[in-house]
Amino acid sequence: MRRRIVLAMTGLAFLTGGGSAQTARHARATGRAAPEGPPHAVLLELFTSEGCSSCPPADYLLHVLNNKRTGAGDLIVGISEHVTYWNRLGWRDPFSSDVVTARQRGYGERFRQDEIYTPQMVVNGEAQVLGSDESAVSSALAQAHHASGIALHIASAQRDAEGLAVTFSLSAAVAGAEPVDVFAVVAEDVAVTRVLRGENAGHTLVHVTVATTFSQVATLKETAATTVHIALAKPPDGDGKRHLIVFAQVRGLGPVVAIDTMAL
Repeated sequence: MRRRIVLAMTGLAFLTGGGSAQTARHARATGRAAPEGPPHAVLLELFTSEGCSSCPPADYLLHVLNNKRTGAGDLIVGISEHVTYWNRLGWRDPFSSDVVTARQRGYGERFRQDEIYTPQMVVNGEAQVLGSDESAVSSALAQAHHASGIALHIASAQRDAEGLAVTFSLSAAVAGAEPVDVFAVVAEDVAVTRVLRGENAGHTLVHVTVATTFSQVATLKETAATTVHIALAKPPDGDGKRHLIVFAQVRGLGPVVAIDTMAL
């Protein structure tokens, strides 16, 4: 059963507007000064598929929330993560990835779910809710924790023969703590697909912050600068604008403790 892509957004009054300061601070550059203090941000992961007729409302909700701030002032960093298990039902999602399907299965085990599903939102690695449920997403965002004391800073991102060389560092506050897993995501800012088959046949779907590269790049507790190399996938269809998102997460797909982003 198809749902119309219409949302009232009445439950999202806690938002305080866009992240213009964050956008300015993360201007396109090969080197950046460290921020004055630990940036407070919340990671919003949407597990979705173009083959799922219940997903477009959640895709739109991610569009509304991404790069906004909560009432507490936390920047909302969204990632659209397209899974593969809908592909066998008539439409192969061009953004689908085995990596994010495995990531969702890992969350399913952690949250002790009987099965994984779309659309699902995971908020800061701490809670999972139905991705089209405005009230549940709002509540999870309001309850997200950001008091880890750990900060992550992307110093530079430069293209090289292997793709993208990214240098980042963790704050001194991580010293003595358990190691954290560091993930790097290259996301297409906007992508549009005309779906020809499956449950969304005949619809043009618009996505934001679509993960085209998603990888674990380090497990760290050191504070020294770290440089990693990331392959850059060619997106099927997008506007050409991308963002790099790097975040640190407690091992075992636990809470997300630090995030930084920059335009590419």
